Amino acid sequence: MSKASDEKKKKKGRKSKAEDEPRDSESKPKLKRKDYEKELEKLQVELVKLQAWVKHTGARIVVVFEGRDAAGKGGVIKRITERVSPRVFRVVALPAPSDREKSQLYVQRYIAHMPAAGEIVLFDRSWYNRVGVERVLGFCTEMQYEKFLRSCDRFEHGLVDDGIILIKYWLSVSKDEQEKRFHARIEDPLRQWKLSPTDLESVRRWYDYSVARDAMFMATDTEFAPWYVVKSDDKRRARLNCIRHLLSLIPYEDVPHEKVKIPKRNDAHKYDDVAALTFRRQVPDAY
Repeated sequence: MSKASDEKKKKKGRKSKAEDEPRDSESKPKLKRKDYEKELEKLQVELVKLQAWVKHTGARIVVVFEGRDAAGKGGVIKRITERVSPRVFRVVALPAPSDREKSQLYVQRYIAHMPAAGEIVLFDRSWYNRVGVERVLGFCTEMQYEKFLRSCDRFEHGLVDDGIILIKYWLSVSKDEQEKRFHARIEDPLRQWKLSPTDLESVRRWYDYSVARDAMFMATDTEFAPWYVVKSDDKRRARLNCIRHLLSLIPYEDVPHEKVKIPKRNDAHKYDDVAALTFRRQVPDAY
């Protein structure tokens, strides 16, 4: 066999191996779990630094997460919050409004959850329900919808003018990936609770939601409160990209900490406090 033929065969072999490699929707090699977790830990360390800065400065931050059903909003929020304090990072995921709330000023129930000094509020869906689910499924009138589009920029301008850092993310998922995730929810007993009739309706009304999204961007993508689109077909990359971008938008700095010293126990009233629990009801050691 000639040298040229041998080289051609090697190239063909390399190509076949590459074709067999798992790839995401954008033809990037699948991000290995080890690499993903390593990068996620770095970002979560920065989130802890951000938390300290927010507490130290009294900053107020609102982060809005919107997107189609199964776009991965909850997954991103979970990775943001899993290593930080729930007293600083608060997640707001409101249920459908009550009859009383329906009669209130539309943004009233969202205003009630705005951050105080030293807090970050993450909205898992927000006031933008009006131009998404409510608009598409007919849960609001045309007049209510148009009123929201006219007034939303003034509402958000008021938040920013008051010193709140407002950040808005739209998680973008493809038709095929959304359907794939819905099938996974149907088959997985741990995720079946995530599937609702509204989710299934979103498949049938895919393009209705697209039109509603485009109208939302047209009316509310402003200089003082812009939208940022996160490609979310690849969950791991979406989480890392979103957290990294979020950190880049906030001018946080390292906050000096006093060195912590663990004090010695005071033995003045020492007794066998473990034995005192012996006669209390015990949880059986099943594992």
